[in-house]
Amino acid sequence: MILAASSFAFTASDASAQKNPMVGGAEMFRTKDIVDNAVNSKDHTTLVAAVKAAGLVETLKGAGPFTVFAPTNTAFEKLPAGTVDTLLKPENKEMLTKILTYHVVAGNMDSKAIMKAIKKGKGMATLTTVSGNTLTATMEGKNLMLKDEKGGMSTVTTANVRQSNGVIHVVDTVVMPN
Repeated sequence: MILAASSFAFTASDASAQKNPMVGGAEMFRTKDIVDNAVNSKDHTTLVAAVKAAGLVETLKGAGPFTVFAPTNTAFEKLPAGTVDTLLKPENKEMLTKILTYHVVAGNMDSKAIMKAIKKGKGMATLTTVSGNTLTATMEGKNLMLKDEKGGMSTVTTANVRQSNGVIHVVDTVVMPN
């Protein structure tokens, strides 16, 4: 299925329409970096704790640009019981880092750029993540979907939350690399 870029729309919130969109009850400022905004979102406390445990704070405060598919706390809760606690242990830092960097693509890929890649790929786009693995982006109706290497699916619920060093797309499920 080929979709025209001009018909691209999300049923979920598209944050680019707002000057400073609200995510997790907090205003997201374009002048702040990914970490400085994420720490204020009550919906991303697990993600922030994981980023800190993996030692990725300085990386995500860097110049970028980065495209981050940011799972909510509810997304982390979908994982099997005990998974998050296990991943946050120091001895699992390498595995946690791989999972977190699987949610990051180098560059500034807003929804228009992703849609252009999906159109060019005749209905799907392969995104290479910072972990070196791939995510497949597709459209399901008006929803942008991510398929991970294990076949799991995640939906972008809020697109185009612009940051000083990239863009965040809020997702409803943690994607997992092979």
